[in-house]
Amino acid sequence: MQTYDVVITGAGVVGCMVARALSRYDLSVLLIDKESDVGAGTSSANTAIVHAGYDPVPGTLKAALNVAGNRMWDTLAAELDIPFERRGDYVVAVDPEEVPRLELLLQQGRANGVTGMAMLSGEELRRREPLVNPKACAALWASTSGICDPFAAVLAAAENAVTNGVTLMLETAFEDLIMEGRRIVGVRTSRGSFRCRWVVNAAGVYADEVMHKAGVRPDFRITPRRGEYYVLDRAQLPLRSVLFPVPTAVSKGILVTATVHGNPIVGPNAQDVASKEDRSVTREGLEEVWRGAQRLVPGLDPRAVIGLFAGLRAAGNARCLTPGVDYGNDFVVEIAEGVQGLVNLAGIESPGLTAAPAIADRVVELLRDAGEPLREKRSWNPIRRARPRFRDLPPEEQAALVRRNPLYGRIVCRCETVTEGEIVAEIHAPIPARTYDALKRRTWLGTGRCQGGFDTPRVLAILARELGLSPLQVTKKGPGSEFLSRPTKDADWSNTGPEQAGHRAGGGWER
Repeated sequence: MQTYDVVITGAGVVGCMVARALSRYDLSVLLIDKESDVGAGTSSANTAIVHAGYDPVPGTLKAALNVAGNRMWDTLAAELDIPFERRGDYVVAVDPEEVPRLELLLQQGRANGVTGMAMLSGEELRRREPLVNPKACAALWASTSGICDPFAAVLAAAENAVTNGVTLMLETAFEDLIMEGRRIVGVRTSRGSFRCRWVVNAAGVYADEVMHKAGVRPDFRITPRRGEYYVLDRAQLPLRSVLFPVPTAVSKGILVTATVHGNPIVGPNAQDVASKEDRSVTREGLEEVWRGAQRLVPGLDPRAVIGLFAGLRAAGNARCLTPGVDYGNDFVVEIAEGVQGLVNLAGIESPGLTAAPAIADRVVELLRDAGEPLREKRSWNPIRRARPRFRDLPPEEQAALVRRNPLYGRIVCRCETVTEGEIVAEIHAPIPARTYDALKRRTWLGTGRCQGGFDTPRVLAILARELGLSPLQVTKKGPGSEFLSRPTKDADWSNTGPEQAGHRAGGGWER
C-alpha cells in the first residue's frame, strides 16, 4: 500500500489551493477526485466573482476568510497567471425600502475590514452603468470586488502543485477512511487504498459524508443548493462591473455580471435539491432568473442568450463559534475533534472561491499547530504560466506563433477563435485535457454562438489522434459519456487533421 503524508479528497478550488500550499513543504501529498478533471464540480459552475466581503456576518469565519482571501488575489493571479480584474460591484436598491439594507451592508463591510466602499445615488449609478434599471434609487459600491476565471484558478493551482511534487489521481472516488481506533491511517478509494497520516476533507457537497465516516459532527449536514444561469453573447450587453440586488437570507441574489472572457452571465437562483449531482436547468428556475435579472437591467434581450448552466453550492448548517454571533451557516475549517488525522473543510459555499487561498493558509496553520513538522522546500516554485490564447495575442505575436507551430494557424472553433495548436497544447499539458469538456473549460471552445455545432467533430478527431484512441472512446466528460456509439461505414481516422475531420465526421459515425 502506497504511503503519503497527506491525502486531499476533492480537487475543486479549495482542494487545489490546499494542495498548492502544502506543496511548499517537505510533505508527500496525494490529491484525489472522482471526476475526470480538476474543478469539474462547483468550481466550474459559479458566478466567478471575488467578493469584497461586506455580505458575511461580522465575527463569522466566513467573513474573516472572505476578506483575507480577497486581499490575496492580486498576488495569486500574478503568480499563477489567472485571469483576474478588480472591476468592483454595485448592490442596487430599486425600491426606497431597500436602502436601509444597503446601509447595513456598508456597516458590515467596515466591521469586516473592507475598504473602498461608498453609497451612491441612483443618478451616479446610472452614469457609471447606463443599462441599470431607471428606478434604481441608490447603490452600495465596493471597489475591491473582482471577477476571475474560476476554472483557470483551479487548474493553475493544481498545475503548480503537481510541478512542485503533489500526486494527482483523477477518476479516483473516495470510498472510506481506514481507521485504527480513533486514528486515521489511510483512505480507501475506487483505485485502491493509500496509507496517510492526514486526510484533508475538501469534498464539496460530499464533505459531510466524509465527516460522518469518521464519526464526527453527526448533526452537520450539507444541502446541495442549485443555482441556474444564463450566458449571454459578449456583444449584447456592454457592462463593466457586477450588479447585485439587495441580498436575501439564503442568497446574494440574482445578479448580472461581466466576465473576464467577455460573455455576461445572469443568475443564480437558489433552490435546495435532493441530489448532490443535480445540475439540471428547469423552465421554472430559468424564468425566475430572468425576472430577477430584468429587475436590475430591464433591457435584457432574450435573443442574446447563447447558453445555460447550473451549479451546486454546498450549503452547510454549522453554527458560528464566535460568542454572541448568531449565525447558522458558517464555514467549517478545523481539525476534527475526537479523531486523529482529519482536517475538515466543509460548507464552503459562496464566498468560497474568494476565500480559497486563505483557507489553504489556514490548513497550513492548523497542521503546524498540531505538531506537523513543516520544512520548506528550497526548490519550491510559486510561479506557473498559462499556455498562450491565440485570440488574445496581438497580430505580430499570432504570426510568430504560427511560424513556430503551424497548428496555431488552424482555427477549430470559429466563435471563440480557438486553434488546433491550443487544443494540442492542453491535451499534453501537466494536467492533460482528455475529454471535450476538459478542453472546453481550458480554451473556451464550444462556448460561443454555435455552442459547439461547428467544432465538436473536429475536436473529437483531434482527441482521438493525440490520445491514440478510437473515436468511439472519446468522451464528453469521462467514462459513460462517449459521443459515438458505432460506425455506420468504414473510415480511416489516422492522421486526421481538422479539414479531414470535418469531412469524415459528417457521415462515418453515429451518435
